[in-house]
Amino acid sequence: MPLQQVLNYDEETTDTISDHYTRILQDLGEDPSRDGLLKTPVRAAKAMQFLTQGYEMNAENILRSAMFAENYSEMVIVKDIEFYSLCEHHMLPFFGKAHVAYIPDGYIVGLSKIPRVIEVFSRRLQVQERLTDDVLKAIHTTLNPLGVAVVMEARHMCMMMRGVQKQSSVTTTSAFTGAFESERTRNEFLKLITSNLH
Repeated sequence: MPLQQVLNYDEETTDTISDHYTRILQDLGEDPSRDGLLKTPVRAAKAMQFLTQGYEMNAENILRSAMFAENYSEMVIVKDIEFYSLCEHHMLPFFGKAHVAYIPDGYIVGLSKIPRVIEVFSRRLQVQERLTDDVLKAIHTTLNPLGVAVVMEARHMCMMMRGVQKQSSVTTTSAFTGAFESERTRNEFLKLITSNLH
C-alpha cells in the first residue's frame, strides 16, 4: 500500500504548520488570500508531514516483520531503489537511487523491506551521508548478517536551484560493514550494481 494512503494527518498539527506557512507567504510579500494561494498553506502543511513521516516509522520493526530463517550465505542485492528526501540545511529535496546488499548469516528478509527501510530514513530531514549510514546500521543491527553494503547516488536541489547552481552534479556516498570491507567482496558488489543484467 502506498505510504500516502496510510498517513493520517493530525488536524491540530496541520493547522499549526498551515499557520506558519501563511505567515511565510506574507513575509515573502505574497497575499495568502488570493485564489491561487487560498489552500496552499494547508497543502504545504500536509506535504511536509508526508515528506517527514519517517519520524513515525521504525526500520528495525519493519525488518523484523519479514525475517525468515534460511541457510543462504551469498550476496543479496536490491539496486536502483528510488528515494526522495529533504536536505536539513535548506529543506530542499535531494533524490536519486540506492543500492543495498547484505550477506545473510542464518536470516534473510523480505525484499520489499529493504526499500521500506530507505523510506523510513529518507522521509526525514537528512544529509546524504547520514542517510547512507542510517540504512546500513538498521540492516546490520537487525539481521546481524555477515556484511552490509549501501551506495547512494543523488542530485541535490540546494546545489541545482541555488548556491553553485550546478545541474549535472551527482553526489555518491557509500558505507560497508563486515565482509564488504574486503576489497574483493566490495568490488563484486560495485560491479554488480553497475552491470545491466536485466
